[in-house]
Amino acid sequence: MNTEDLLDELYEMVDKAWNLPLSGGRAVLDGEEVKQILDEIRDSLPQELRQARAIVADRAQIVNDAKREAETIIRVAEERARNMVNQDEIVRQAQAKANDLITQAQAKFREMRRASNEYIDDLMKRTDDALAENLAELRKTRQNIKASQRGQ
Repeated sequence: MNTEDLLDELYEMVDKAWNLPLSGGRAVLDGEEVKQILDEIRDSLPQELRQARAIVADRAQIVNDAKREAETIIRVAEERARNMVNQDEIVRQAQAKANDLITQAQAKFREMRRASNEYIDDLMKRTDDALAENLAELRKTRQNIKASQRGQ
């Protein structure tokens, strides 16, 4: 068993222990069994500590290797970047393409704005016409009501 298993066994023993009444939560445990588990924990600690030290040493080596590899990758990337920057034709083509995309985006934006303005204008015109019809009908109804009141 490893240390965690032994500690889990101790917790389980405490959970299953008989609580003394009016003792503020004190419990009765088998002292020999607890001592035996503690001895096993003590015996397993040095081995686990050695394993932990080995893992830490491996971790340090892995981190150092990763740093060296990262530095190599960065150097290669910087060299590639310098080579790409030195290629003026590629840069000019990219700038021309970017300018074309910007021009296309601006044209599309203007077209979308024009279309949305037309849609809004049409919607407002239809609303205006509907309100005018309702207003005319309202005035006609009022006149009919006034005329019917005079005729009574």
